[in-house]
Amino acid sequence: MKEKIFIAGAGGMLGEAFYNVFKINYELKCTDIDLNEQWLELLDFRKKKNYFEEVNSFKPDYLFHLGAYTDLEYCEQNEEDTYLTNTESVKYAVEISNNLNIPLLYISTAGIFDGSKETFDESDSPNPQGIYAKSKFFAERFVQENSKKYLICRAGWMMGGGPKKDKKFISKILKQIEKGSKEIFVVDDKLGTPTYTYDFAYNTKQLLKFKKWGLYNMVCQNKTSRYEVAKEVIKILNLENKIKVTKVKSDYFSKTYFAPRPSSEILINKNLAKIKMDMMRSWKITLKEYLNTYFNRENNAI
Repeated sequence: MKEKIFIAGAGGMLGEAFYNVFKINYELKCTDIDLNEQWLELLDFRKKKNYFEEVNSFKPDYLFHLGAYTDLEYCEQNEEDTYLTNTESVKYAVEISNNLNIPLLYISTAGIFDGSKETFDESDSPNPQGIYAKSKFFAERFVQENSKKYLICRAGWMMGGGPKKDKKFISKILKQIEKGSKEIFVVDDKLGTPTYTYDFAYNTKQLLKFKKWGLYNMVCQNKTSRYEVAKEVIKILNLENKIKVTKVKSDYFSKTYFAPRPSSEILINKNLAKIKMDMMRSWKITLKEYLNTYFNRENNAI
């Protein structure tokens, strides 16, 4: 008989990868407030009573809490809603999983660091700057301090989900290409580590399989900048002769992207390396796979 996983907040780019990676070996119940897939069932995990009832009736062996607000500007302008969604709901998840005596998976972020140095591993102390970062860090700390058995996986610059679900950096670049832009302006003063949703899901699956509980940075190999990522997108799409990528500083976009962002959020997968379970590939390899899988140039998807 297959083990069962309840996935809360599975409607986004990460949920899509988790569904496809875990459905083969596990019985899943995937929930979200946005029913954008046939395999999703309705649940607003911010409503504690509903969250408890849904999980308890499914009787899972694991609880995955994936959902969160990730738009930094929205979070800055909607503090109360952000803490309810990104922090309070995680407290509910801890209580539910503890009551059922099952492990909890929580997804954290590289954004909880302040950029005071170039790279961060699991031994470094987070110092979140904006509302989004604080909401995620407070949830991460609550899980560490209160969960009986947990897996915390920190992602970097997430990429995945395709045109339907990708609301992050890659999607923004592709939308500019789609509009016919001949020049794209991209910051070169923000460093980080891209994270492909499928690599993230596969690596999580291995940790679960071998019961390697704890805290793990889980990002693709090789650090980079937003500018370098954009250049690589243009290169993969064979548009180097048609589109110019121009470096700018962050203040160029200060009106649009006003939420605080660390100058560097490069993560090192130290704990994964220690247990010889770092399956994360180079970000360039996964970026190419992502674009080739989801964006069919022949069919003018971009």
